[in-house]
Amino acid sequence: MKKTAVFLNGRLIGFHNDGKALAKRLREKRRMNELSYQVNIYYDNKTNELYIFTDRGRVRRPYIVVEKGKSRLTSAIKERLKKGELTWQHLIKMGIIEYLDAQEEENAYIAMSEEELTEEHTHLELDPSTIFGVVASILPYPEYNSSPRITMGCAMAKQALGTYTTNFANRYDTRAYVMYYPQEPIVQTRVYKHLNLRERAAGQNCVVALASYQGYNMADAIIVNKSAIDRGLHRVVMFRTYETEERSYPGGQKDKIEIPSPDVVGYRGEHAYRHLGEDGIVMPESEVEGKDVLVGKTSPPRFLEEISVFGAVEEKKRESSLALKAGERGKVDSVLITEGQGGNRVIKVRIRSIKVPEIGDKFASRHGQKGVVGILVPQENMPFTESGIIPDLIVNTHAIPSRMTAGHLLEMLGGKMGAIGGMFADATAFSGDKEEQFKEVLRKNGFDEYGEEVLYDGITGRRLKAKIFVGVIYYQRLHHLVSNKMHVRSRGPVQLLTHQPTEGRAREGGLRFGEMERDCLIGYGASMLIKERLLEESDKTRVFICPECGEAATPDYVQNKSYCRLSKTDKGEPVEMSYAFKLLLDEIRSLCIFPRIELKEKG
Repeated sequence: MKKTAVFLNGRLIGFHNDGKALAKRLREKRRMNELSYQVNIYYDNKTNELYIFTDRGRVRRPYIVVEKGKSRLTSAIKERLKKGELTWQHLIKMGIIEYLDAQEEENAYIAMSEEELTEEHTHLELDPSTIFGVVASILPYPEYNSSPRITMGCAMAKQALGTYTTNFANRYDTRAYVMYYPQEPIVQTRVYKHLNLRERAAGQNCVVALASYQGYNMADAIIVNKSAIDRGLHRVVMFRTYETEERSYPGGQKDKIEIPSPDVVGYRGEHAYRHLGEDGIVMPESEVEGKDVLVGKTSPPRFLEEISVFGAVEEKKRESSLALKAGERGKVDSVLITEGQGGNRVIKVRIRSIKVPEIGDKFASRHGQKGVVGILVPQENMPFTESGIIPDLIVNTHAIPSRMTAGHLLEMLGGKMGAIGGMFADATAFSGDKEEQFKEVLRKNGFDEYGEEVLYDGITGRRLKAKIFVGVIYYQRLHHLVSNKMHVRSRGPVQLLTHQPTEGRAREGGLRFGEMERDCLIGYGASMLIKERLLEESDKTRVFICPECGEAATPDYVQNKSYCRLSKTDKGEPVEMSYAFKLLLDEIRSLCIFPRIELKEKG
């Protein structure tokens, strides 16, 4: 028989006659505490190789050891654990629990629950829900949802606005959101409790009705009760920090924080500096808006000597103030003056703005059911139940069947039960509260056991002909706020190279009219609109073309004519073209290719 190669941390250390038996013996020694519990042993049947790992950085998980189809964690040991006679470390030393890494798991046959155990099984999960990671463990009833929705739920739990830290008042983060009235979910998992996430809650329990109502919640949009928002539902405050520094330059020159005087190059006008104190720094609680200066600052000139209009040599300071970004507004929350690494003064200004939910803001439940606000409806126009309960949100029924998020419905039922019975529901994966428990509490309190209720139209007062599913569910507000994304421009800055509008909201850029939009207009035959979008409103320019050689003529602005250096004529004709096309011609010329433009008479 071929000998087994033995590797220690990837390094070959020798050979053994029977690798499988050696692996078994090493594992027994580890369970008897003769070997460190951090050692992992993996025997590869296909290649007949034995790998022993002791190195750091391996991801390892605890499992209960199974022998002859029975768990080593007996009921007697469980009792001793409850009494506090045994600890986790005792269980490891007794060989009841062992840690496996990714390699050794290949040799293990792991059962999810004790009922499933057979003679073949080697290990047992501590709890079936531990197959999920931290974020997925927080989601309620993941086993009732399709897997893509769980993935989405995990992604959106990270985007939810809440209390990200309790010392936010002392921090100067670039951008931070804090919810006014965060709540812990009525329906929560055991992991949520163990992680003490109620101290960092990121959402609110909402009364939700599943109905398509007046068309404003088409697709994934949601209808929101405006009066609930007025009472503080999902209201958050946004903090944004602006920072500037008094920099030192070679030659002993330095920036200066002050209110710039009108003779400074780039002076912004008196209006921009209206919020500054005598020291050139904005006053706290000032109400500022786009392009208002927060810290007045002047910098030395780029060149030590600059010649002014009349030939006099003078030093002119430059304006380099810190200003609020265009389109933003808020109040100055606080100002921090400190020292940087080089001993220079650093000033941080924190702006506070209240973000009230509005049309276009994004919300999501913990089941990957995301949607934006379609309309805000006053409370008196919202449908109401027989007992006078008015839903906070109305979510479209069509969002449930094709997405297969039964967990969403179950959480609504559990939340309703918790709200009526004054208790929390357990939604831990594979072992949470069942539907029957919810039904029983609802039945006892005079509600329909399936959560359905009769609703009355708030506008007409008429009873709606269908029974509508109403429940309480935890909704999160995500940081995709329409107020931070909204962007529009008429005129604005253009790029120096192409003379086309700049790109992006931060630079007050234009909105791209792309190839596919162009194709639509070609389909409509709207040629003048294409010309307007892609030429008139973009980078239209006039270039003088020599009619004899087709070369671009040089304009002479003094004599108001143009001359051609090639054919030595001054008959340049003005031609309208895109500046990007003129740039292309220049680049072609740089490759020593001579492009000509042939002129013809119009008509």
